[in-house]
Amino acid sequence: MNKTSLPDFFHALTKATSGDILNDQLSLILYSTDASIYSIPPIGVFIPKSVEDIQAAVTVAAEYKIPILPRGAGTSLAGQAVNEALIIDTTRHLDHIVEINKEEKYVRVQPGVVLEELNSELRPLALKFGPDPASANRATMGGVIGNNATGSHSILYGMSADHIQETECILSDGSQAHFSALSSQQLDFKKNINSMEGEIYRQISQIISDGETIIRENTPKHWRRAGAYNLDRFVEGPAFLHRRQADFNLSNLLCGSEGSLAVMTEIKCGLVPVPAYTALAVLHFFDHMAALQATEVVMQTNPDAVELFDGWCLALAKTVPHYAQMLKTFVSGNPNCLLIAEVSGSSPAELKSKLAHLSRHLQKNHVKCAFSEAISTEQQQNVWAVRKAGLGLLASRRGEYKPVPFIEDAAVPVRELPDYVRAIEKFCQQSQVDLAYYAHASAGCLHIRPFLNLKEKKDIGFMKELAAFSAELALKTGGVISSEHGAGRSRSWLNKVVFGKELYHLFGRVKSAFDPENLMNPGVITTPQKIDENVRYGENYRTEKVATNYSFQNEQGFAAAVEMCTGAAVCNKKNTGSMCPSYMVTRDEKHSTRGRANVLRAALSTEISSLNLTDKEVYDTLDLCVECKACKSECPSKVDMAKLKFEFLTQYQAKHGVPLRSRLFAEISLISHFCSGAAARLVNPILNSVIVRGLMSKFLGITSQRKLMQFTTRPFVAWFEKNRKSMPGTTKNKVALFHDTFNSCSQPDVLIAATKLLVIAGFEVILTNHGCCGRSMISKGLFKRAKKMAQNTVDRLHEFSEQDIPIVGVEPSCLLTLRDEYKDILPDDPRVEKIASNAYLIEEFILQFADLDQLRNKMKNSKVEILLHGHCHQKAIAGTSATHAFFDLIPGSHCTEIDSACCGLAGSFGYEKEHYEISMAMGERRLFPAVRAAEKNVSIAVPGFSCRQQIKHGTDRIPKHPVEIFIEFLENESA
Repeated sequence: MNKTSLPDFFHALTKATSGDILNDQLSLILYSTDASIYSIPPIGVFIPKSVEDIQAAVTVAAEYKIPILPRGAGTSLAGQAVNEALIIDTTRHLDHIVEINKEEKYVRVQPGVVLEELNSELRPLALKFGPDPASANRATMGGVIGNNATGSHSILYGMSADHIQETECILSDGSQAHFSALSSQQLDFKKNINSMEGEIYRQISQIISDGETIIRENTPKHWRRAGAYNLDRFVEGPAFLHRRQADFNLSNLLCGSEGSLAVMTEIKCGLVPVPAYTALAVLHFFDHMAALQATEVVMQTNPDAVELFDGWCLALAKTVPHYAQMLKTFVSGNPNCLLIAEVSGSSPAELKSKLAHLSRHLQKNHVKCAFSEAISTEQQQNVWAVRKAGLGLLASRRGEYKPVPFIEDAAVPVRELPDYVRAIEKFCQQSQVDLAYYAHASAGCLHIRPFLNLKEKKDIGFMKELAAFSAELALKTGGVISSEHGAGRSRSWLNKVVFGKELYHLFGRVKSAFDPENLMNPGVITTPQKIDENVRYGENYRTEKVATNYSFQNEQGFAAAVEMCTGAAVCNKKNTGSMCPSYMVTRDEKHSTRGRANVLRAALSTEISSLNLTDKEVYDTLDLCVECKACKSECPSKVDMAKLKFEFLTQYQAKHGVPLRSRLFAEISLISHFCSGAAARLVNPILNSVIVRGLMSKFLGITSQRKLMQFTTRPFVAWFEKNRKSMPGTTKNKVALFHDTFNSCSQPDVLIAATKLLVIAGFEVILTNHGCCGRSMISKGLFKRAKKMAQNTVDRLHEFSEQDIPIVGVEPSCLLTLRDEYKDILPDDPRVEKIASNAYLIEEFILQFADLDQLRNKMKNSKVEILLHGHCHQKAIAGTSATHAFFDLIPGSHCTEIDSACCGLAGSFGYEKEHYEISMAMGERRLFPAVRAAEKNVSIAVPGFSCRQQIKHGTDRIPKHPVEIFIEFLENESA
């Protein structure tokens, strides 16, 4: 590639296409990594708006001899989604399902369609795409097919190549081609076409004719193979899980080609029926080798899947609140390892019979393990969610030694799996290298991850030695080194050894037939780089030392906190969970947690870029982070982008100054107390007048499209003082009510309801009178002010924790600051931990300390339907299970939680003029439609103050805090 031609290339590309062309420093950083250990800045990024855009881009690239890399979500573990090439990102616009044919069980999709979203559309038809990689909630069909992916149910559904039927693609010269199954007559016709497509048919036919014996004899015997061109699909002899399709279909070569042959623009795939019923057997072992030895016994009962989850994964899952809650639903005791076996059937009775048969078969074969079942849909979803998080959970391990993916994709016959693992363990023990394991025991594919520090030369050298040893061992046992993650940069260098020189030579001829100029993702499968080239960190990697304000001791430093991101792209899912709300709206890589981590890493590194931490480009990248903390909970690697942003804003504003608007929002507590009470009658109409809102928009950047919060004429403290003496109580059961600014000065009815409930439950309520907790100052990067407020609050609350008086709050963002940020603001204050352990949301407190039987006896019978939107901080730190259990105390109630991300208001974010539109777009994705669809008699439960404001603004429905709804059903609510 002649880099001097790049300006002319980009000029020509701009003229020929309507898509977005990104070649600025920031974009190159964002696309320089995937989920692998590699980092290679592309020459540019092209985001096509149509198939015509792709064709034009490939044509121009061919003219200028510019390499091309078609890329999906960048979840590749072997490095095939990074290259010094023009990346073509189809995820934003080419993401449509073209056709679903229920009768013939097939689907046509564009390459940017996310697999899980496809299966969601197919679910009402009781159909799905069979292969199920763990990354299905963000992996695109282009990537799934390009990688020949499979997954947990590979013993049932095989590989992606077993399901592909047709492909529309752009060839390396820019011409279009359609590949499908051809009869011999149709093949002859294709071979006579005077075009690149015809030349490809002529050459591939000759390659197969010349090399039929080589292909048959040199193809590894294990059916679960990927990481090379599927010439085996064109000859009789090689082993497959399903019968080989006899017709000549070049789609089989594109499947698993890792973007190195052509750019797919449309894919036709076969579909499979969804089992009517499924259930899981969860086998608990105290030794992973015992679990491996038991796998062959389990397989004798013909399960649909058998997955292994080892001690490392279990231990790490317990440290992530989101997954720890799930674990409790299916794990008993403290096992070292789990085997998860799935069975399916046409009825619940058939499931019970199969589970009973499995249990008896284990006993008959003297397999010692604890046996539990996951029958309910929720239980099964929890099991699979934790299992699929295995990769990220391993990566969340603190410190420089990380579980490195490079031998993790080997697969061997199940009977050989224990011996294969023993040999790997012995090899690693000689160098005192620890290992972690997870994944598809049923297919002999155990994802083994050695813990290495790839910033150390010796560990990089060991990686290469172990890769070669693993390949040799896999071959001896009749296995393969690539079984679903592909060859990429981790394993392509071993392909000549694995497949032999003769078959490898045929792969080279395939590459030349499709891509004579070597422009399509060069360096994967054939003509590879070495395993230790372009490693993301490497022995020369250094970072700037940052003197932080917040404590990053637990993360082992600010840079280490940033480097927790592995690039697994869980933050790129769009339709479930809360992470990452801004990415869900913009679909822009820089607005994902991964994108922000990449930019921060580049800003901290002394080599990656010219960026500095306090540069405007870094600010712009973090600007749309709403500090929801969803990544803290949902990111398996536990990247805490909210905390990173808190620190960044403090650093950035120390250099550039604090905007007046940020100071005003940060001091909302002071302003609220001044403006509430008698002053509210004057302040409210003034602040919300058209003139004042227009002036605030012009001079402060506060949107005029949204009314400011209304201050109450009767603050909560005034009500409390007036009614305190009439409240019954007992000095034996005191509780300190953490009365936050927002509810105290704007919605006192919430705190009034909380007070009434606590009194009815038998507690004497006293107020914390703590002032401001500092929440708004933290959010706006005013660390010194936040620290002062934190110190004042701790000084005040300490007396309650010393007396073991519980501290109870209603506003998640404020109360949970005591349990989250305070430990990093005041890391050396021992009182913080005690206060945190003594602080409860109102729902948590009632469930833990109230006499629930007595409370139930005071409840009115009801058939109330409740629709719950959980606060982001609540979901991330405490979870919403307590709120559900709280509502269960109401006889006849039924609570449904909206699977919503951030409401969009996010404190002051949605009040800021430049953020208003995206704030509303966040709400419109899932939250607003769910609220609007609810019947008028459905109660909308919303714990967060900002969330209630946003829902009212976006839907005209009046949501209530859970405690307000609860108090309505108490017989004696006038206490």
